[in-house]
Amino acid sequence: MRKYVKLLLCLFLANQLFAQEKWDLPKCVDYALKNNISVRQADLQSRFAQLDLQQSKMALYPNASFSGGLGYSAGRNQDPTSFSLITQGYWNSNFTLQAGVDLFNWFSKRNNIAAKGFNYQAVQAGADKARNDVALNVAVAYLQILLAKEQLNISKVQIEQTRSQLESTRKQVDAGKLPELNYVQLESQLATDSSNRITAETTVTQNILQMKALLNLDAATPLEIDVPPVDRIPIESLGELQPEDVYNLAMKNMPQQKADELNLKAAQKTVEVTKANMYPTLSMFGSLGTAYNNQARQIVSVTPNNDPIAKVNISGTDYDVYPLQQQFNFGQGYIPYFKQLDQNFRQSIGLSLNVPILNGGSLRTAWKRSKLTVQQYDLTKEQNSRTLKQDIYKAYNDATAAIQKYNANLKAVEAAQKGYDFARKRYDLGLLSIYELITSQSSLLQSKVQAVYSQYDFVFKMKLLEFYKGQGLKL
Repeated sequence: MRKYVKLLLCLFLANQLFAQEKWDLPKCVDYALKNNISVRQADLQSRFAQLDLQQSKMALYPNASFSGGLGYSAGRNQDPTSFSLITQGYWNSNFTLQAGVDLFNWFSKRNNIAAKGFNYQAVQAGADKARNDVALNVAVAYLQILLAKEQLNISKVQIEQTRSQLESTRKQVDAGKLPELNYVQLESQLATDSSNRITAETTVTQNILQMKALLNLDAATPLEIDVPPVDRIPIESLGELQPEDVYNLAMKNMPQQKADELNLKAAQKTVEVTKANMYPTLSMFGSLGTAYNNQARQIVSVTPNNDPIAKVNISGTDYDVYPLQQQFNFGQGYIPYFKQLDQNFRQSIGLSLNVPILNGGSLRTAWKRSKLTVQQYDLTKEQNSRTLKQDIYKAYNDATAAIQKYNANLKAVEAAQKGYDFARKRYDLGLLSIYELITSQSSLLQSKVQAVYSQYDFVFKMKLLEFYKGQGLKL
């Protein structure tokens, strides 16, 4: 029981420490690059491509295989050691070592290695693109959280202003300077402001949940985002982010463009591979083998045979008859296991020529298909380059419009603030209706929200241009 209590206490303390730690953008990006599922899946694809490359290199080495077997045969069959027909049942075993190597295949394997190498590099570039996409999405989510928090702060200030005005109106109503209707309308405005605050808090919570999803954090894990002042976020001059210059740098630095180039090279090498498959290939092969039969016999002893082969009676006397040549008696025994393996050892070597003649057009179709794949990758590369250029020019135009809109919104906030200040003074003097005061206050709130939104929109567009330029993401 004490162990469980200690474990829960440790988890609670760790949770508290985790909750108190604030996450800035670099920390969020680093954590996402290590834990985001899309990034981890891209890393797995890179490992698969690496295995394909290693396997293609191993294909250059000779093929070799070893086989062995043990069995029992009965009935009429062939002796595996003497190759004679027998009917006696026997146990046998055999061993075979085979090897083969391609002598010439029109560089098919080398071109395949080159294709797999380009493909591996392309997949690595794709993994880098996945990391860039995740980093960019984290930056967007981070800025959305900052924007939502800023809007929440504005709504809190608005509530305080309305509450202060409500207290002032209460005193004037009690003094008989203002009608009760003014107080009721301000109460309604305070309820509206409170509702706006709840909406802003909900937006902050939703954006934090989105960030947790990008970080692959459990939704129940506390996450506190560090809020840097937006005015202190470093931004390059718009003049240093000219779209054509940014595009030229992006073509060299962006992973998608690298992946497109590498995929095109891999497809071109694949054309050479499929073309080589239509030509003859020359290979060399060889094998070593041996066999054993438990019924195999050999002569184990030789003894002279001096026995007469007949008798002859001459003049009443019997004489033994012996053969003209010496006769011998032969003793047989089973041949030992390893001796049989040595006696039955056999070797073979040869050349093999494979000439494809008729194969249903599959080889030529594969060659033509690979050439079409090259054109497809070439078009994909062109399309992605055009899309990148359009995105960069759009980001530049959006940044230009955003800074202009932000400056205009700052003037609108200044004008709305002056209008509200004048409206409040006139309201305090009884020269303005409560409806007009609320309208002025709402206009001020709307202009502040628009100014904050345009400011963060400008920051994001500038960071996007810096990202395309190859400077990464930093706040």
